[in-house]
Amino acid sequence: MAAFVSSCSTGEGGEDAAEKIAEMFGPGQIDQMIRQGIHFCWMALPKNRKNVDELERQIRRIVDRALKDFREDQEQLSRTK
Repeated sequence: MAAFVSSCSTGEGGEDAAEKIAEMFGPGQIDQMIRQGIHFCWMALPKNRKNVDELERQIRRIVDRALKDFREDQEQLSRTK
């Protein structure tokens, strides 16, 4: 799985670029992407484990891991150590 962490606060465009991205990917886009991820997870569950409780367990496991990795990456890749 690949994750991209970027900052638009430096370099050409700076804060303007970050604001444009925020406008383009508002709450509706984020909601849609999360729902799509949940749907993909549902489709990937084995038939014998395809139920809402298992889906929730797997989604929470994946999100918790992603947030942990994000925090770790921020710490390890920070330029202000």
